[in-house]
Parts: sequence; structure tokens; C-alpha cells
Amino acid sequence: MAIRIGANPIGWSNDDMQEIGGWIPLEQCLSEAKAAGFVGMELGNKFPREAAKLRPILERYGHALIGGWHSIFLIERDAETEFAEAAHHRKLLKDMGTPVFIVAECTRTIHGDKSKPLSTRPRMTEEEWKRFTERLTKLAELLRQEGFQLVYHHHMGTVIQTPEEIDRLMQETGEAVHLLLDTGHATWGGADPAELARKYRKRISHVHCKDVRPAVRKESDAGDWSFLDSVIAGVYTVPGDGMVDYVSVFKQLPGYSGWVVVEAEQDPRKAEPAKYAKMGYDNLVRFLKQGGLT
Repeated sequence: MAIRIGANPIGWSNDDMQEIGGWIPLEQCLSEAKAAGFVGMELGNKFPREAAKLRPILERYGHALIGGWHSIFLIERDAETEFAEAAHHRKLLKDMGTPVFIVAECTRTIHGDKSKPLSTRPRMTEEEWKRFTERLTKLAELLRQEGFQLVYHHHMGTVIQTPEEIDRLMQETGEAVHLLLDTGHATWGGADPAELARKYRKRISHVHCKDVRPAVRKESDAGDWSFLDSVIAGVYTVPGDGMVDYVSVFKQLPGYSGWVVVEAEQDPRKAEPAKYAKMGYDNLVRFLKQGGLT
């Protein structure tokens, strides 16, 4: 599969705080994304979760289904249990023809709690690390047998946030575990996304592109804001509107084939979705070309 550019509906309607953009209908999101140039969409809270209902909606606007976030709790549950719990999500993805299976460990996560500053995010004990990485490898192997590629979504406010945690995750899991490289979460979490791309190129199977506004990030870090307060304040934006060097990132992904997804959660009252979608798409096309990927 050649590179295709998709979007996540989080620029229109937020999943972690559904009142952000809650008034925007799904049809507006899909039509504006199509007008901007996108050809695929990840799942959001307004999407039907049955293929018979979802397929005609996406086809009406010319979108393929890329995949979508799936919360896992491997610190608490074994891989077999987690695999069984994902049965409905697996069926939807299989029926829609997408092999991308996005997961993030959500045991004790605080990213969806507006009252909890990021300093209170969970950390794993040594015992939990061993349990988690073994179970994640097993889950990825079970999913691979079903035709899926597990991609791990490192995320602010969760147990995998920092560059050290991303490195340990990749070092202690098997080859079946791939990385979802998220440029925004990597940058805010203290990593260089280009360096992550260089180190883990062979195990990167999905890319999320959002930019970071350095002034908002600095204020959030200094004030120890919650993740959601930071999002509302505008810490994230679309590619080309912040501090991420996308050309350097893409130069470290030679031969990459798959989806590149604009996933820039913003408050639509402050960042008009259609305008930012078009900006993000156009910038991404330019960066991919400059990085040698088109």
C-alpha cells in the first residue's frame, strides 16, 4: 500500500471530552475532511460501530476506515482476556477491511480526567513492566493470527509517555508489537520524533501527525495542567503550525507504506475545523514530498 493521508475526527469532535465539538454532526466532519483532501478516517465517538451502518456513510464521502483507538488494560488483564474483550472491535475492523489495530494501555490513565494534572500520571512498577510487555507481545501475536497489525499509541497521561518509556516498550516486546509514531505526543513527552522514526523504522506501521505550540506547552508544563486543559488551550495543532520538524521525521521513514493521519485535537470554537483540516493536509503533502516519501 502506498502512503495515504487520512484524518481523525478529533479536530471536529473530541472523544475524551465529548462536549468539545459535541454539536458538530458527523456529516460535517466527513464532508469537510473530504474537501480538504483526506481519503480515510479513524473512528470517533459519533461513528456507528457496525459495518452495515458505517460503510455507506463513509462511502458517501469517499473515505476508507483506517482504524481507531482501542483501550487495553494489560496491567490488570491477561492477553487472552483482552483479545476476547476486543471481539466487537475486531469484527468491525475486519468487516471494514482495515488491518490497523491501534491500542493504548489505559490502566490508571488520567488523560481523560480534566481534574488531574499530568504530573499525576501513572507509572509502572518493575513487576508491572514485565507483565505488561509480555502480555502486549502475546496480544499482538493473537491479533496477527487474525490478520491485524497491533500498533501501540504512546500518549500523554498514560504509562507510556516519555522517550525512555517508549524505548523500553520497544526493547521488551516482540516483533509483532509495532509502534504508532505520534509526532505530537512524542514531542510534548520529551522525545524527538525523528529519532524515534530512525530507531524503530522497521516497526512503525502507523503515523499520527499533530504539531505542538511551544508557548502553550511551556505554560502547561509550568502550571502542571491536565491534558484536557492543555488541549483546550491549544497545545496541539495541525502539521506546520507548531514546532515539529516533519521533513526530518519523514526522511527517517524511507520506504514507509501505510497511513499518515492528521490527528490534531483542538477546540473547534477556537480552531475552525475546515480551515485547519485544509492547512494540515496541504502542509503534510508538502512535508512528505520534501522528506522523500512521495
